[in-house]
Amino acid sequence: MTRHMKAALSAGWACAWLCVVPALLAGDCVIEGSVKFPSKMGAPAVSAAAAGRYKSLPPGAVGAAPPAAAVISLEGDFPVAAGDQAPTVQVGQKQFQFVPALLAVRKGTRVEFPNHDDEYHNVLSYSRAKEFDLGRYLKSEKPPVVMFDKAGVVELNCEIHEHMRGYVVVLDTPHFTTTDAEGRFRLAGLPPGKYTLKAWLNPKTIWQQPVELAAGAVLRVNFPPP
Repeated sequence: MTRHMKAALSAGWACAWLCVVPALLAGDCVIEGSVKFPSKMGAPAVSAAAAGRYKSLPPGAVGAAPPAAAVISLEGDFPVAAGDQAPTVQVGQKQFQFVPALLAVRKGTRVEFPNHDDEYHNVLSYSRAKEFDLGRYLKSEKPPVVMFDKAGVVELNCEIHEHMRGYVVVLDTPHFTTTDAEGRFRLAGLPPGKYTLKAWLNPKTIWQQPVELAAGAVLRVNFPPP
């Protein structure tokens, strides 16, 4: 085979690859929308009893309660790619709040719990999906890590500061996100098909509706369902 023939063959393969990739990407689907939160949604405020404990702290030491948020997930039968491993993520304790107060992770994710405050903190949960007690520790100590290996909702508490509350929503799907400050969300790179779209707001408020995704289409979905 001559050098010119090899060059032509290589160019042909390159053209074929470039022609295939856009076609594959064009088949991806997108879901976007927003969540309208109930008026009483939001993290609990610092109680009067807890506020009394923090009088000796400088102004701003206790952060404001985080805004309302929701976990959006697409439920269905999705294959697990070879070598697909969940990353290690963090839930910090900063200004006497869990940050983020709502975390969505895939089953098998390791979560690290660093303490960023100048006082002791503790993280514990009595939830069915994961029960643990990390004990008290300072920010100078190595942050403990917990593996979330079962799908479900895990409520986080601090044994020392009762107003602190957070949630880890452990999912058995690769397609999920958390709403932004305006309640908006966007899921991209989705395969065509029929699925169920869920919005988790809190343990008592979970909305869902069936969706059908067409190749290359953008579907608009708002919660609560009509």
